[in-house]
Amino acid sequence: MSKKVAEILVEVLEQAGVKRCYGIVGDTLNLFAEHLERSSIDWVHVRHEEAGAFAAGAEALLTNNLTACAGSCGPGSLHFINGLYEANRNRSPVVLIASQVMMNDMGFEFIQEVDFKTVFKECSVFCDMIITPDQARKKAVMACQAALAKQGVAVLIVPVDISHGEVHEDFPYRVHHSKPTITPNSEEIDEIAKILNAGKKITIYAGSGCEHALDEIKAVAEVLKAPVAHTSRAKSFLEHDNPFNVGMTGILGSEAGYNAILDCDTLLLLGADFAWRQFYPDKAKIVQIDIDPTHLGRRHHIAFGAVGDIKPTLRALLPSLEQNDDASFQEEYVRRYTDAMASWKSHLVPGHDDTIPGSYLTSVINRYADDDALIAGDDGTPIVWAIRHITANGRRRIFGSLLHGTMATALSSALGLKKATPERQVIAMCGDGGLSMLFGELLTVIQEDIPIKIVVFDNSKLGFVEIEQKAEGMLDTFTRLKNPDFGKVAEAIGLWGKTVRKASEIEAAVQEWLAQPGPALLNVHVNPLELVKPPFTELKPVVGMALYSARAILHGRGGDVLELVRENF
Repeated sequence: MSKKVAEILVEVLEQAGVKRCYGIVGDTLNLFAEHLERSSIDWVHVRHEEAGAFAAGAEALLTNNLTACAGSCGPGSLHFINGLYEANRNRSPVVLIASQVMMNDMGFEFIQEVDFKTVFKECSVFCDMIITPDQARKKAVMACQAALAKQGVAVLIVPVDISHGEVHEDFPYRVHHSKPTITPNSEEIDEIAKILNAGKKITIYAGSGCEHALDEIKAVAEVLKAPVAHTSRAKSFLEHDNPFNVGMTGILGSEAGYNAILDCDTLLLLGADFAWRQFYPDKAKIVQIDIDPTHLGRRHHIAFGAVGDIKPTLRALLPSLEQNDDASFQEEYVRRYTDAMASWKSHLVPGHDDTIPGSYLTSVINRYADDDALIAGDDGTPIVWAIRHITANGRRRIFGSLLHGTMATALSSALGLKKATPERQVIAMCGDGGLSMLFGELLTVIQEDIPIKIVVFDNSKLGFVEIEQKAEGMLDTFTRLKNPDFGKVAEAIGLWGKTVRKASEIEAAVQEWLAQPGPALLNVHVNPLELVKPPFTELKPVVGMALYSARAILHGRGGDVLELVRENF
């Protein structure tokens, strides 16, 4: 008996390993939804499709398994766009089933008609439409295969009449999971070794492509006597159990990581695509190894580039490296990192007048969170504090919009992380702006009974944006937020909720919040004037801060300047 296209799509998703599909049902998606309900795939009913894409992307990033989204025609599937950009930049294997108006209506500006091919082509590794029912299985397989093989988003466009169409020739196409090991050839290995062996002050800068390669990185660092700096996305993989770690560079990093990279004469860049050129050394020789050939030399000119998986490539490289007997460069920056971390830790204290700095709140969460907790932070100060003050131990992981830089990912990502790992503690570190942007997902938490722990960094403003404005000498402009009591809102909709305003109460409140058996929201009024201090001093932001101070005083806000100094300096 022939099958309908909607049924075949669900079969392919099952065979490809999809466990969950996130979305909102609608008319053009109804038949797909009917067959999905009969399958082994769980439907996660979100309140906004953007949140569904964030959740699916986080699940796929954690598990490296294909995860699905599905939406109705026009605005329904269009709402996924920002979350799919996030997933694609994170190399998360996600497939979107984007239902469409009828084939005969396309091209006539029909109600809810959207040219999905044009819309999604910039945030996907595959985007195509099923034209005839007999294409269904083959194109669905191609979409899933592309998402898994190219590590990104695949979009399969399905007109509603095609979804209802019957398939007459159904060949047994299947999704094949292949994970080849790629290493540079022997000549390239020799050239890499030649450059590294000639170096005197060598630094390793490692990115998220170094997951599972910590032992090999430490072995190379031991031979070369190289300090190991890492990107923010690699913190979870490379910070723990690493005697050569010197932290991050960039505005979120430490003085040690920042200078270890700028002061070296040879930089070994591993699985990292850090975007800001000013944080790379101009005079050092840079050797770059990355699995993506297009990453080689695109951020800064390099002496040599090679394509390969980091773990096997370093194993192949190690026998060709010569022992460096001078450990002074490595030891200096490891010591400077230890000093920098001690300095950071000394500032993790309550604020003046029993106020709560966001960094101090994060340090308390760090003490009481599970050793294998999964932590999602909103873009802005929550993810900054998470990256700086959550201890990585090889089991915890931190998730944030570190490549796309979008608001409102923490709560939505936490939904996907908890669905994928119900046995682990999942914490969403939300900004007040981020939480309120996708506020409806609090109802998804209740509807889907997802026992995540939500903490709101409530400073009544877009905090990181305001810091940027002050660094430019501006008074805060359009950053203020008029918030409800998020703790009471949580209680009103059926969550455990609590609001804290005093530092002396925060430790007990965090323990009580984390001990709740179900979903829980802790709203914390954090210090609105806490700054994010970079590991370096540049003239422009210093002048900008001075201009801000002068303008604030002239506008009768000298108290703000005084409080800024008290809390940060």
